[in-house]
Amino acid sequence: MTILDTLNDPAQLRGLTATELEQLAGELREKMIRTVHATGGHLASSLGTVEMTLALHRVLDSPRDRLVWDTGHQAYTHKLLTGRRDLFGTLRQVGGVGGFPRRSESPHDVFDGGHAGTGVSIGVGLAAARDLRPQGDSARHQRIAVVVGDAALQSGLTLEALNHLGHARHRLLIVLNDNEMSISPSVGGLSTRLNKLRLTRAYQETKSATQRLLPRVPLVGKPMFDVLGWAKEGFKRTWASVGFFEDMGITYIGVLDGHDVADVEETFERAFAIGGPVLVHVKTVKGRGYAPAEQDSVSFHGASLPPVDLTLIDPTEEPIPAETEPQPRPKSYTQTFVEELIRLAEADERICAITAGMPTGTGLARFGEHFPARLFDVGIAEQHSVTMATGLALAGMRPVVALYSTFSQRAYDQLVHDVCQNDAPVLLAIDRAGLVGEDGTSHQGMFTLPAQRSLPNLVIGSPKDEQELRDMVVTAMRHDGPVSLHYPRDAGEDLPDRPGEPLEIGRAELLRNGEDLLLVGFGPIVQRLLVVAERLLNERGQSATVINARWAKPLDEAMLAEHAAGKRLVVTAEESAAMGGFGDGVLDALNRGGVRVPLLKVALAEGFVHHGAVDDLRRQQRIDAEGIFEQVAEALGVPAAEAEARAGV
Repeated sequence: MTILDTLNDPAQLRGLTATELEQLAGELREKMIRTVHATGGHLASSLGTVEMTLALHRVLDSPRDRLVWDTGHQAYTHKLLTGRRDLFGTLRQVGGVGGFPRRSESPHDVFDGGHAGTGVSIGVGLAAARDLRPQGDSARHQRIAVVVGDAALQSGLTLEALNHLGHARHRLLIVLNDNEMSISPSVGGLSTRLNKLRLTRAYQETKSATQRLLPRVPLVGKPMFDVLGWAKEGFKRTWASVGFFEDMGITYIGVLDGHDVADVEETFERAFAIGGPVLVHVKTVKGRGYAPAEQDSVSFHGASLPPVDLTLIDPTEEPIPAETEPQPRPKSYTQTFVEELIRLAEADERICAITAGMPTGTGLARFGEHFPARLFDVGIAEQHSVTMATGLALAGMRPVVALYSTFSQRAYDQLVHDVCQNDAPVLLAIDRAGLVGEDGTSHQGMFTLPAQRSLPNLVIGSPKDEQELRDMVVTAMRHDGPVSLHYPRDAGEDLPDRPGEPLEIGRAELLRNGEDLLLVGFGPIVQRLLVVAERLLNERGQSATVINARWAKPLDEAMLAEHAAGKRLVVTAEESAAMGGFGDGVLDALNRGGVRVPLLKVALAEGFVHHGAVDDLRRQQRIDAEGIFEQVAEALGVPAAEAEARAGV
């Protein structure tokens, strides 16, 4: 039996020796690697935080004390230590263990998070609530720690939280997990400052300086350390470049070796004894334990990975594909989008691209290979990316901002106030629109379309296939106002490549004529409507018109009214939240046109969609071809005998 097999509560870690902790770290890594090999998932970040997590749980008394994970893909070790070891094989599967912390899974999970930059704000709120408790309440002694990555530290929300924390002076430990990576290498001025901290002193120098300046405090199970009292000014003289944090009012300690359990544990204990906010800078290796991944993070990014075995570690934020994923796959929408953008940029020097710390995932790394001066990686700063694009557009450039749908939500005010109010020619490439899958509630791209539909001046499109995406990119780059193009994470229809051709904005495409029903789709879900239409004809003897809307805004209201009139049922289909989405737009358009006909909205059910394979989730949500067919049949209420008679059975 392994040490891990004997652990049912993180409190048991305090009884382990240094040798046993080292053995446990190896067992944890093996468990994660074997699990992710079978299920797919994020892995490298958690492999890098094994020792840090062990130290945190030896210092904290969870769940009484609170441990917050910023961008919770770092928390696999935490999950294994807090009662989910035996269920870990269900990682990211429908009904299984989530890939991010989930309060519904365990009282040890404080916050359902999956976006970078949220952790410090959550921690400040928890600390403020603790400090509002009455004097004498034992809960006032609660310890709160937040683990935040060096890339997330640069996000605007984190900087706002740090600014407030330095003023409020709540007792809070921030663990800066510094591995110099987000999905790609971290960028920006703050990253440069952190790099100076890494380089200006060797690790041993840092360790000795930290120990000399920390207060004299007892450590659990260890003798009293007789060290100098805290000397803040001396500390600042020793570490001139830590002024960024110190001047905010946050004590800085670092840089520590994040894979030295004893040293990290000791420092966390001392940090809590200081009082007030403390940031401990811990250096870790992303993908720790698998040499090829540690040495070459770029090659191990995304779905197209080098040959792997059971020790595979993906050293990026991008999930590792499950072993059963079919290979090779048709070209993805992301690949097609970037290919067309590169083709256009070769002839138009005004075209430039912006990524918020995700050049690989959005495909813009390829754009950067061709036009390095025209690619701007702003780090995890979606708000800045969109407003910067407005500035570029106002200066005569044609900027493209590529964001995952779930992350584009973070820049909604900038889209409203900066892009749309100024009617700026900015192209928003909304990648991962619709269901994304195993990352669950925080990552599904289901809310962007309803959020954007109300915005003046904004054109919103989604293609039925990858060729049409090329056409839409061409169309967007010729348009003098803002355009938002939504496309999924999926592979395309494996159509032959061709250059994009301009489309008429607001003009839909008639794909099939029928007398009984009208099926209208927005995006690749149109392919499923064609399957449904064929099945309705073959099995129920009902003919359906199928329209590819292309544009959710502006809608082709004339075509919709023409083909909806006299139909028994109009069906709208989208892979998006139903409320305020494409279906509501069609309903409004038909009402304006005076067309009164029953309408069925096929969309995602109200609420959040949890984790699982995309195909499984589509079945669950009844937006796969089978589910759409069933919904249409139910709406029609056609008895089986009548259906068979119509079909000539």
